[in-house]
Amino acid sequence: MAQFDTIRTATGTRAAQIDEGLRAHMNKVYGTMSVGMLITALAAWAIAGLAVTSDPSNAVAQIGADRYLTSLGGTLFLSPLKWIVMFSPLAFLIFGWGALMRRGSAAAVQLGFFVFAAVMGVSMSSVFMIYTPYSIAQTFIVTSIAFAGLSLFGYTTKRNLSGMGTFLIMGVIGLLVAMVINMFLQSPAMMFAISAIGVIIFAGLTAFYTQDIKNTYVAHATHGDQEWLNKAAIDGALSLYISFLNMFQFLLMFMGQQE
Repeated sequence: MAQFDTIRTATGTRAAQIDEGLRAHMNKVYGTMSVGMLITALAAWAIAGLAVTSDPSNAVAQIGADRYLTSLGGTLFLSPLKWIVMFSPLAFLIFGWGALMRRGSAAAVQLGFFVFAAVMGVSMSSVFMIYTPYSIAQTFIVTSIAFAGLSLFGYTTKRNLSGMGTFLIMGVIGLLVAMVINMFLQSPAMMFAISAIGVIIFAGLTAFYTQDIKNTYVAHATHGDQEWLNKAAIDGALSLYISFLNMFQFLLMFMGQQE
């Protein structure tokens, strides 16, 4: 009996340690994601401020009643460089992130995430040029509330979301193809459909990624590889960061008021 009590106590202690470690892991995920979001917002705001002017004498193009692109704005958004600005974050995710996760240290992976967040901010700077600050703030608040609820659902639900996640990731690929096609078609109806579907897909992925982050930690916590767990936390932060930003952008197409 004494031996059984010892085993039970050890098991309970180990479970408590995993729970405590999971809380710290999730705090790192959300903390890293929040820093990345702040970097993106500051980069987007700063670039937009440098790219737009109200002085027509120093402008290269007019984009509104009293808004003009500076030479920097013209270089970023009117020259062929715009394609690099637009697609460099996607290229990094496809070709760079996996290699960094495999070969880099946790510190290098975190730095890579923050650099990616800054590049994403440059790519998203046009948001501050197109939409009013009020509508951007309003959409951000709505996205934050939705994200919090969806992430909480993914963390607490007993339902296995892995099947849904596979389906949604396939949906992202289809969504990217549709967006590329619509770059040439410029169809408002197609853009509306893409925005609606995009919100649904990334809402589902928020719940899926949260559950996956939790399950990954629980499955590997007993191995004691803290370096790997630190990298996994940053990778999870990136997944949630991308879901949040995409939800925000697609919702902004519905809620945003243009300048």
